[in-house]
Amino acid sequence: MSSVFKAAAVHAAPVFMNKVATTERVIEYIKDAKKASVELLVYPETFIPGYPYFIECYPTLIQPPVLAEYIEQSVEIDGPEISKIQAACRDYGVCIILGVSERMSGTHTCFNSQIFIESDGTLLGVHRKLQPTYVERIIWANGGGYTLRCYPSKCGILGGLACWENTMNGARQALIQQGEQIHAGAWPALSTMAGFEAVADIQIDAMMKNHALTGNKLNKSLEHEYRIEIIEVYAVAWTINYFIEQ
Repeated sequence: MSSVFKAAAVHAAPVFMNKVATTERVIEYIKDAKKASVELLVYPETFIPGYPYFIECYPTLIQPPVLAEYIEQSVEIDGPEISKIQAACRDYGVCIILGVSERMSGTHTCFNSQIFIESDGTLLGVHRKLQPTYVERIIWANGGGYTLRCYPSKCGILGGLACWENTMNGARQALIQQGEQIHAGAWPALSTMAGFEAVADIQIDAMMKNHALTGNKLNKSLEHEYRIEIIEVYAVAWTINYFIEQ
């Protein structure tokens, strides 16, 4: 782990429902990170192809055409979009944690996932959101506990959770037990949705600080005591307006 490094969170909107264009946007931010000497870059929940706010806002019966398109715009881990992003990480020397709607290769099954990519382009691993929240289950399947892992990187031991699974004490503790040093909390722009304005941001901030405090641990190595604190890097997507034509 680097003794000192710069981390950054992307607070931005994707090109909604366009995985090709959003992949290019991901790469542009990687280039910007390199210019700013950022070594670790964290993206919001499902940055590719964007968080599906429409599932929260419109009757389910009018959603099928858009749901089908959302699945088509979701990315496969071994697909061309992720390969291009891996190449960019390698070319610019930036480690990233990227939120995507992951489509299982050759199927229509999707997961709300975080992809961990090292600065040399190596795919470290993928975390799939354990339990999609409320109406998210219209799109995403349940993840598995086997993806609840931390990954050693040049920046430290990386872990992450998406949105409301940051409230799951068992999931958080599983990462802490693995020695997590940097936690990527990925969120949608909940504060831009009606009914969430007054509470979303303060709740997210409190949960992230709580995890960082909980994860403090005293380690002993070579007879020297030193404190490792979990560094919180959390990314929230800005508002995305998308209208379903009936």
